[in-house]
Amino acid sequence: MMRFCVCLIAVTSLLGGCVTANVDEMTFDAPVAGMGEGTIVILGRRHAPDYDTEPDFIDCIGGHVSRGDTGISVIPERQFIDSLYPWFEPRTAPLSIESVDRLMALPSVADKLGELDLQYMIWIDGRTEDTNSSGSMTCGVGPTGAGCFGFGTWGTESEYEATIWNFGDGSEVGRMSAQTSGQSYMPAVVVPIPIIAPVQDTACESLGSQLLQYLSAES
Repeated sequence: MMRFCVCLIAVTSLLGGCVTANVDEMTFDAPVAGMGEGTIVILGRRHAPDYDTEPDFIDCIGGHVSRGDTGISVIPERQFIDSLYPWFEPRTAPLSIESVDRLMALPSVADKLGELDLQYMIWIDGRTEDTNSSGSMTCGVGPTGAGCFGFGTWGTESEYEATIWNFGDGSEVGRMSAQTSGQSYMPAVVVPIPIIAPVQDTACESLGSQLLQYLSAES
């Protein structure tokens, strides 16, 4: 497990938003020297009734892996889902690697997956949400103009888990998770100045780096 804190300082207000991150990794069968040149797809889990894994977070993870190893081709999530419609929509997406084997019995699915030549399918499950908030702010308009006065703060938490499926041998080969939390601030003396803790960005960096280390021949 790794823990680190990133503090952002706003020069104008001398206030910072701090992010704490924890990363856990459990892999069963890591490539000896990375996957080399190959194709992966990173998909968000959206079957839970109370939340969806954010598409922009999936794009962030994919971009991190692509930039870290140009030999790895990352199929965009929306492109993959559309090309295999309706089998990877939220209500029909496979929840286990064994479910993919059953999908492969359909010629149209088998042909498309064969055409894509996937080495790994990575599922990301989780979300970012605001938690506690406090403070108050008053805004008004007077003879000399408009302005705000006050101070507000709120917490944000991210929790994501990546599950890695190896298409070569039809098995789940690892899980990684990242939990990040941080506090953001909004001081206002005439003009509100938001100081946002990059909680989701830190989660993307943390989880993306772990996936890249697992997959990349350059790690």
